[in-house]
Amino acid sequence: MKHNNPVLSGFIITLGLLFLAPVFYGLWMSFQTAEDYYSGSYGFSFKNYRVAFEELNFFRYLINSLIVSGAVTVPGLLTALMAAYAFARFNFRGQNLAFGLVVATLMIPSHITLIPNYLNLAEANMLDSYAALILPAIASGFVCFFLRQYIRGIPRALDEAAFIDGASSWTVLWRVIVPIAKPAIFSMGLFLFLAEWNSYIWPLVAVGREDMYTLQIGLARIYKLAPGEGLVDWPLVMAASVITMIPVLIGFVFVERHLVRGIAMGATK
Repeated sequence: MKHNNPVLSGFIITLGLLFLAPVFYGLWMSFQTAEDYYSGSYGFSFKNYRVAFEELNFFRYLINSLIVSGAVTVPGLLTALMAAYAFARFNFRGQNLAFGLVVATLMIPSHITLIPNYLNLAEANMLDSYAALILPAIASGFVCFFLRQYIRGIPRALDEAAFIDGASSWTVLWRVIVPIAKPAIFSMGLFLFLAEWNSYIWPLVAVGREDMYTLQIGLARIYKLAPGEGLVDWPLVMAASVITMIPVLIGFVFVERHLVRGIAMGATK
């Protein structure tokens, strides 16, 4: 049913604009200079973006974040998908206990694992590397739980029909389950990507070389730069923030349809 109430439409648009107002303000501020900002004048300049990329090495940080987030998302999804399929479709000894342990990981604060992960990677001589940033983040109990619940909502009759045609369990997973579960898979892929993209504490602990910094560490370092005594270069910070947001917004545009559908269908299963 379509609603053509102009008052309601105007109210929703107003709320949307209010929600986006900080984003628009930050985008506008990113094209100002520190002198313009603190003097109250207005200008337009790409200086902040040029400084971020050329002087503050933000292009390298951007590449690092893309590599790490992408490398966590793909194997993280594959691992969680196969585990979820096993929990949802197979019966084996200790199944409930194993799944309970997976769910129990959701109750463990991530900060508790900082020291064990650091010591293990230091022992393996893997600190200050992509492996140090990627390996601890691959396994996700929440993604496994979400996909398991989604797969359980898919009728088993589809599996049985595929088995009658001679398909193996592996074929059923990739030819039957995955096409149906695409909305949930895209949703969890975006979840994993965003979680790693916004990660700050672990990259700060795991890497010490500047050429291995991610965008979040680079963004935090800008606060130490100042155009004058005790002043933060907020336009430069906003430019760096916009750089940090752009890849996420582009990714969201591509998966938005699957994301909404996946969350809506997952909530009803």
